[in-house]
Amino acid sequence: MLHGFAMLLVFQLVGEFLSRVLYLPIPGPVIGMLLLFATLVAMGGVPKGLRLAGEGLLAYLALLFVPAGVGLMAHMHLIGQDWLAILVGLLVSTVLTLAATGWVLQRLQRRRHHDG
Repeated sequence: MLHGFAMLLVFQLVGEFLSRVLYLPIPGPVIGMLLLFATLVAMGGVPKGLRLAGEGLLAYLALLFVPAGVGLMAHMHLIGQDWLAILVGLLVSTVLTLAATGWVLQRLQRRRHHDG
């Protein structure tokens, strides 16, 4: 499990390094996650230590939302000032996410139908 946590931290560190050195507009943890995904695909699976670390983090996932909730409460006046922009952003991003997910699902189903 310790090896899994170390692996997660190394990929986050590499992503952060690349983001800062290359002046990318993508956050370092996102780059690290993409690199981790590519590595796992190349490996053909998830190592046991990484799986255990991931399951351990997922067990406490709800606690990770506490800081975000506190931030919302602490800055409610700012949210009140920009509520329309926030609402439009949420609605547009939700619709785009649903459309992209539906499109990917259709593509995968077609591929599965043709391969099967």
